[in-house]
Amino acid sequence: MTTDGWETVIGLEVHVELATETKLFSAAPNRFGAAPNTNVDPTSLGLPGSLPVLNERAVELAVRVGLALHCDVRPSTFARKNYFYPDMPKDFQISQFDEPINVGGWLELPSGTRVGITRAHLEEDTGKTTHVGGSGRIGGADHALVDYNRAGVPLLEIVGEPDLRNSEDARAYVEELRQVLVAIGASDGKMEEGSLRVDANVSVRRPGDPFGTRCEIKNVNSLRSLGRAIDYEAARQVELLEAGEAIRQETRHWDEASGRTLSGRSKEDAEDYRYFLEPDLVPVVPDPAWVEEIRAALPPLPADRRRTLADAAGRPPSDGEVVVAVARGLDGLAVAAIALGADADRVLTHIEHNLAVDGADALTALSFAALVALETSGALTATQTKDVLATLVAEGGSGDPAAIAAAKGYEAMASDALAGAVDAVIAANPEEWSRYVEGDERARGKLTGFFVGQVMKQTRGQADGKAVTALLAARAGG
Repeated sequence: MTTDGWETVIGLEVHVELATETKLFSAAPNRFGAAPNTNVDPTSLGLPGSLPVLNERAVELAVRVGLALHCDVRPSTFARKNYFYPDMPKDFQISQFDEPINVGGWLELPSGTRVGITRAHLEEDTGKTTHVGGSGRIGGADHALVDYNRAGVPLLEIVGEPDLRNSEDARAYVEELRQVLVAIGASDGKMEEGSLRVDANVSVRRPGDPFGTRCEIKNVNSLRSLGRAIDYEAARQVELLEAGEAIRQETRHWDEASGRTLSGRSKEDAEDYRYFLEPDLVPVVPDPAWVEEIRAALPPLPADRRRTLADAAGRPPSDGEVVVAVARGLDGLAVAAIALGADADRVLTHIEHNLAVDGADALTALSFAALVALETSGALTATQTKDVLATLVAEGGSGDPAAIAAAKGYEAMASDALAGAVDAVIAANPEEWSRYVEGDERARGKLTGFFVGQVMKQTRGQADGKAVTALLAARAGG
């Protein structure tokens, strides 16, 4: 909900560059980062006499995405979508129009919410125009440069239903979709390289009213920008409506520096593109047996993996640490370590806080479980465990955590030694201790960190923080 009872309605169009070796209709390379205008050939340059030849691998990846999104995979056709852009050299784009390859699916978010998928259709990407000088947009630019490397790269446009109601769910949708695409090998999902780009259709209405007039925010290239753009655009539309003005259907562009959406052009309808059937391509009719082979080869999807880990850890699939583990691809490690007897809570905590590092995916479940066992038995403190874990990962992930701990001189403190350290710190900080004893639960919570830190300093990190906290409470009379 936005201000004063307005509801935001969001539908996302996600453009995904498919991970093929060559372009959609030619043998020109599909590679990011090459020198401008080097990944080209007569077809991607739209030269007279060149003809398109459909890339079978692109069709396979499109089917794979459709199945992962629970779509109906159908026979499809290609059409010419006519418009003039300088980065589309033949002045039309080959795309799927009224007969797309994937229709009617859904995507499950970590919260359990399902967002409908209208269609996911194949098309070729355009080139890239860079406006030089001024603001970097066409207005005020000194000149423009065109790079045709991207022209003809296979795209899958995934059109979502207008089921989203806030920017947080929109971000969750794109992140979940990105994880699905990476998991099935359809795309690398790198927004920063343009292989995943988002257009956001945003409108506002009073709850229960028909949908309002939408504006399309084009080519947002980060999750942070997506959330900011949606929030700004919704607030802009509410302000206009409350002032008695009408919303104009148009495309708008997100300006990261100013934090605003800027007007682009009036939004065309389908008839403005003058679609007609591509005469140089035959219909695509996937063999049902081939489609089933692709379905059988799909790996477990993020939603399924969250459920598997949640069952192993005794948590709901929407649990934050479960979601993080799957997003980082460490859920298999967690499930295996838990199966070996490791404490599920400690496993998930380490994955969230201590394993967002290079090399974490090489950590073996056996070594990880052994380390967690040392921690939960009291042989290592939480601080020591974190240090041993970092060394374990740095050394390849399959070492002996007990040997690493011994080499570092880590051993559990005797209870009497720990008690003595706590008493010494209390004696050295009488004012803080008085406030701790006399304070309420909130005050004690703030001072606990201080005392634990002082004990850690005195014991050179060997003290167990939980044990120190318990001793403090006992010394204060509970």
